Amino acid sequence: MTLSSVSEDSGNRESGISQMGNSTRSDSEMQHVSRVAPVMSPTSATRRVNLPGVMDAEGRVDESRLRMYIFKNGGVSPEERGLVWRFLFGMYPCGSTTLERALLLEELSVRYHVMKRKWQRLLPGAVHLRLNGTDAELLAAVQYFEKRQVRESEMQHDQFKSEEVRERISFLELQAQVLFERVTFDLEELQEAIRIVDKDVPRTDRGLAYYKDEGLGNLLVLRDILITYAAFHQEVSYAQGMNDLCSRFLEVLDSEVDTYWSFCSYMEKFSRDFCADGLHRKIELEAALLKELDPHLHAHLVKDNLDSLTFCHRWLLLGFQREFEHSDALRLFEILSCDHLELISQQVDRARYQERLAYKHSQDEAVTEPQSINREFTFEFFLCATILLDNRDSLLSCRNEVQLLQFTNSLQGTLDLNSSLKKAEEHFYNYCKRSASDRLNERYRIHKSKGEPFFYQLRNLFS
Repeated sequence: MTLSSVSEDSGNRESGISQMGNSTRSDSEMQHVSRVAPVMSPTSATRRVNLPGVMDAEGRVDESRLRMYIFKNGGVSPEERGLVWRFLFGMYPCGSTTLERALLLEELSVRYHVMKRKWQRLLPGAVHLRLNGTDAELLAAVQYFEKRQVRESEMQHDQFKSEEVRERISFLELQAQVLFERVTFDLEELQEAIRIVDKDVPRTDRGLAYYKDEGLGNLLVLRDILITYAAFHQEVSYAQGMNDLCSRFLEVLDSEVDTYWSFCSYMEKFSRDFCADGLHRKIELEAALLKELDPHLHAHLVKDNLDSLTFCHRWLLLGFQREFEHSDALRLFEILSCDHLELISQQVDRARYQERLAYKHSQDEAVTEPQSINREFTFEFFLCATILLDNRDSLLSCRNEVQLLQFTNSLQGTLDLNSSLKKAEEHFYNYCKRSASDRLNERYRIHKSKGEPFFYQLRNLFS
């Protein structure tokens, strides 16, 4: 069923979204419950990050301090999260000033709308979500959403009353049209991507308050973002799971334009995870880490027809989105994305290298390079290993894939984030110490009497 067939039912059109809550509400009343995300959030460019020592007078963000703050404080408050994510995920460069961000937001908004209009023009039949007619709430949301889109388009046109602003927007539109005119689509592949998007979007996070009542229209915002991404990233297109990730950005940023660009920035780093080779690589890394931490549990999970650790892929792909309570899952996502401990591991490797050089120049004999830290072991792998180790006995009792699936499903929404983070951090530091300090200390322990301890820099990192 298309939107055109839905709109023929004038009775539904008149009742609109109010039927979804079984009561009649005004627009202002509905916004207290939930609402459809605005196209963009102009105030995000001028707001200040209220974290100590993170933003200077001109609005530049100290990226290192921001990432450290997120990790050491276990995330940021819900009030700060939307603005912080715009920097953390790269929509706004940390080195940009307040004035530069205001201009950048204009450009990003214009580009997004030019991109969105292009695929809508080429595939007019795909502009509206196709439904099977059994989802009454979403049918009402589709009707309400279209009327809202018309109103918002008119309001957006009226707000550009300044001649200077209109000229600037016109120039940006011309630039964007020239830029994206060169992009050609494989329409058959794009239509297939849209078909899968239309299958996934209606069942995305329907239990969240953000998608309740009027907010159900946010699923249609999510759909437009995902299709625009698939159209202009054809090497990646769309894969299941992207809807869950993008939904997280939309809920926090509450802006169509801002969500699109933040999601794009995130996918630049993680798009490979949605391909088969990326999936296999993550499983290989988790298996390698578990083998170091618990060889017996590793041996059990990679034999007995348990198909290795593929059941962990959803955890890693979605950032443990379903294993923790929702607000904790948002905190965890920003903690995993701050990469603070990954920077520590790089410092360890640099310190190892400097100490090794210092020792090499003081000795005549050759120095064998010790085993280095595997930098692909990011913090998410240690968190995954923590969950496995915490449930070691239950996993050892699993004898087939069915039992394993039942067990992992039983974990959804039950894990304690603070406890898991603490244990994962301990595993991370122990791994770094064992890899860097203990191995080298054993090799060079006979030289302890020669002045400053050989591992001063390494020990300092863990003090």
